Amino acid sequence: MNFINSIRVKAGVLVLLALLSSPILKAQPKMTQKPSAMKILVLFNTESGGTYKMAKAIAAGIEKFPGATAVLKQVPRIKPLANEDKQAFGKIPYASITELPDYDGIAFGSAVHFGNMSSDMRYFLDQSVGIWTAHKLEGIPATVFMSAGSGAGREAAILSFWSTLAVHGMLIVPTGIMGNQEIDKTIPQGNTVFGATSLAGATAVSRPSEGELHIAALQGYALAKAAKGYQLTKDSAPMAPGKAVSAAPKMSKTEARLKALNLTLPDAPAPVGNYKPFRISGKQVFINQIALNAGKVDHPGMVGTEVTEEQAKLATRQTLLNVLAVLKQAAGGDLDNVKQAVQLTGFFYTAAGYTKHAVLMNEASNLLVEILGENGMHTRATVGASSLPMNSSVEIQAIFELE
Repeated sequence: MNFINSIRVKAGVLVLLALLSSPILKAQPKMTQKPSAMKILVLFNTESGGTYKMAKAIAAGIEKFPGATAVLKQVPRIKPLANEDKQAFGKIPYASITELPDYDGIAFGSAVHFGNMSSDMRYFLDQSVGIWTAHKLEGIPATVFMSAGSGAGREAAILSFWSTLAVHGMLIVPTGIMGNQEIDKTIPQGNTVFGATSLAGATAVSRPSEGELHIAALQGYALAKAAKGYQLTKDSAPMAPGKAVSAAPKMSKTEARLKALNLTLPDAPAPVGNYKPFRISGKQVFINQIALNAGKVDHPGMVGTEVTEEQAKLATRQTLLNVLAVLKQAAGGDLDNVKQAVQLTGFFYTAAGYTKHAVLMNEASNLLVEILGENGMHTRATVGASSLPMNSSVEIQAIFELE
């Protein structure tokens, strides 16, 4: 056993007693509220006593936690054990299945039988159907410890316990690697990351070994810590049936259309001069945008020479999305507040004699109707220009009416 922690605890107690005797602390008002007591069951099944010794170590660890009390009980036997009354565990009382929900935590212990729990423990837990359907063990912390003759199958046996406890909705407390640095590794140890076990059949040292008992005590303390958390929350009001924890924000009709079209509106471009991105007059909104995308112009240049018609169509779509991003701002963040589109005017950077402005503008008109539906129908004009701001191939002026 590791006595360093014990020495530290004793030193801490002495310091605490010294502080309590000081005049400063004596002058403080006395605290009348005491910590609530916790009752934790250590339920075991044993034949030769090895699991019983582990159970006592678990109980000792539990009772090191402030306010925790360990209750040792046995699982009733299917077949009576000869001379049980002469065994060290002979006077430990048997548990009933109905009392399990009365505890703040439960430690289950059994011998390993062919990679599983003992038949006595299995039969006992098989009687818990009524408790299960009533949800009476949900949230109660549980841990598992075992004793194995050869050590074979001990981890599988603990996991067989875990599946039953998980079906009950219990909070499973494993050991992990707690205390591994504090045990004698020159002798075989039965401990696992799932729970403490003892190599009952090993003859090199008496079993359970000091290291196995040490891990068991730490496991009991960990269970008590978890039980404290359960105790503090078990009386909380349950969530109302059918009530969601938090309702998801309702998606607007226009946002739903954008999602269906796999479209995301860009961030509304910020003004680069002494003007506003939109202006509201009465219920009408006025907006001008070019093909800006993340601060740069998409497909800049003259259509037909530096920019193909397909590229100009892409720039037109980007410009219309910019218009809608600004419109969303003007509509208070919800495009469902837009009553209708009124007018779109498209300007295209083209050479003299170019005639396909309407074909390019169709990209904006079609996209607007796809997104706003009937409310997106509008009047329209298209204009050729010898140049446009920032060498953009397209600019759109738009007028909308708000609700």
